[in-house]
Amino acid sequence: MPIQFKSVLRCEPGVLGGGNKKYYASIVYDKPFTIDQIVKEIEKFSSLSEPDIRGVIIALENVIQDKLCDGRIIKFERLGTFYPSIHSNGVDSEEDVGSSIIKRLAIRYRPCDRLKASLKTTKLSKVSIAKSNAPITPEI
Repeated sequence: MPIQFKSVLRCEPGVLGGGNKKYYASIVYDKPFTIDQIVKEIEKFSSLSEPDIRGVIIALENVIQDKLCDGRIIKFERLGTFYPSIHSNGVDSEEDVGSSIIKRLAIRYRPCDRLKASLKTTKLSKVSIAKSNAPITPEI
């Protein structure tokens, strides 16, 4: 199935009153693909049972969480890389650098070349606003 998109009219960012409005393409997201659905898909390609697959996925989630909290980079050869990052305020001296200047922690993801290449070959399909019943923003 192609990735569906629609046109959206947006204001010019940072301009009081909106500035020049322009149309942009915006993805029409379908319902999220759940763990239950992932398990059913994996069952088709594996000799593992549904509880075994579910157990492995839950264990994987736990290991990823633990290792990110340890400051580790998690590298999946065929998916990409997850890694923790920090955003901090700037200070004048090295001695002032401490945990108090850190504004937030985040998790970054870099897809592998294989995934990036797969999007280059995907098909796109424009839908009219009346036909797009799916949510505009992803529920992540």
